[in-house]
Amino acid sequence: MRTTRWLQLPHLDDTFPLPLDGPFTTQDAVRAGVTPRELTLLTRQGLLRAPIKGVHVAAQVPDDTAHRLACLALVTPPDAIVVDRHAGWAQGATMVLHPNEHLEAQPIAMFLPHGRGRLRNKLVESGERTFRDSDLTVVGGIRMTTPLRTALDLGRQRWPEPALTALDALHRLGAFSVEELVAEVGRFDGMRWVRTLRHVAPHTDGRAQSGGETVVRWRWKHLPVPPPEPQVEVRCDGRLAFVDVGNAGLRFGVEFQGLEWHTGEREKDDETRFTWLHEDADWILEPVWTADVYCRNSRLDEIIFDGVRRARHRPAA
Repeated sequence: MRTTRWLQLPHLDDTFPLPLDGPFTTQDAVRAGVTPRELTLLTRQGLLRAPIKGVHVAAQVPDDTAHRLACLALVTPPDAIVVDRHAGWAQGATMVLHPNEHLEAQPIAMFLPHGRGRLRNKLVESGERTFRDSDLTVVGGIRMTTPLRTALDLGRQRWPEPALTALDALHRLGAFSVEELVAEVGRFDGMRWVRTLRHVAPHTDGRAQSGGETVVRWRWKHLPVPPPEPQVEVRCDGRLAFVDVGNAGLRFGVEFQGLEWHTGEREKDDETRFTWLHEDADWILEPVWTADVYCRNSRLDEIIFDGVRRARHRPAA
């Protein structure tokens, strides 16, 4: 009788004796009095999903990174390790996910120790890795690499900009110093892309608040102009503001305008801050958008050169 009622609902309600906001196993269901046959019927009706064998979630539960991790925690071997961007994300470094991955979940990077093979299910991308005990931690009941080991892994990419973006995001957690990071690089000598890690690690700076800021800083560092700093503090007439990437001596900065944080109502706040920085603090600011930074025909170098030129030739006060 109760199954018939559930099958008539648009979504399972609180009469269902299992979690509606997270995953549960087939064994959990049986202990709660829900039979495997009922689980099959509810799944066929679209009221439940079975993202991995032996695990079920109510249809209203979002298919996102957090819930995928929760599903895996119920059934994967105890020595399975979450690594790379998902380990970083789970510990607070949200910038390490792929673009829009927070909206459309991707397979979780979950590896086994060397010699154990790989996990084979549709929720993971898997393989083998060698770990030290000091490389591992437990977060929310799930084993994963520490921020330092995650940085050492994500820093070994082909291109320096995404590598440094990951390092900045993980350094922002406050779990390791740049000196500790650099000291560990030698562990990976001979491994793929370790040269990238060695190249970018000394430039790691967790003050960057977005990947766009990291890329602006990296590109600016390689131009023949005075060097940049992230999150430059500007004080004037009792007021305080921070410039994303800038040079205090020149009083010139670049602001990365991500669509999520600098559109809509926030545009008015930006306009007020820019006006104060320009008129009262005598700063020259150049806003840049995603296309200015990431596109193949990026104008970023030109924008920085022009801003430095104008800063050097500003009229005397």
